Amino acid sequence: MASSNKNKISFILLIIVFIVPVVLAKFALEYDWFNKASTNRGELLEPPLNAEILLSEAQRKWHFLYVVPETCDKACENAILSINQVKTAVGREMDRVNAVFIATQDSDQKALEKIAEISATQVLQKEKESVNKVFKDVGVSAIFIADTLNNVVLRYPNTADEQQAIMDSRDMLADMKKLLKLSRIG
Repeated sequence: MASSNKNKISFILLIIVFIVPVVLAKFALEYDWFNKASTNRGELLEPPLNAEILLSEAQRKWHFLYVVPETCDKACENAILSINQVKTAVGREMDRVNAVFIATQDSDQKALEKIAEISATQVLQKEKESVNKVFKDVGVSAIFIADTLNNVVLRYPNTADEQQAIMDSRDMLADMKKLLKLSRIG
């Protein structure tokens, strides 16, 4: 009889050890009891923005994308500098990355002249309506990463603070290196 009770207790403990973790995991997933892991440093755009109307003339590469504003303030200057530096810092994978600046009829001409001095960049002249159509939900005051299929997938804030711009550049570089490592396209 003592053996029978011992077997029942062992059986119940065995069930508890295997069933309870499964039940707890199910509740944790259903009720979001934990933070979902995210390894990207930029803001992931879900769903991605289809930028085919803006990037149709661009090469099929990964893109750093920036829309040149009407007046290029300190934040704009930081963005131009950041894109140039990060593209260079990608290193041997640089041929898989393109820096694309979207210019509209209202874009700052001095900024466009400065961009033209930078090597290995592409300036695409687009209608303001096309730009607004693509970025209607997120705004254009940021630096973006677009994939090889012209989907804008990541967004980085545009800041006038030089130190913060440097930190954001590091985040852009880390994300781009990760994307290039995981993707053999482009």
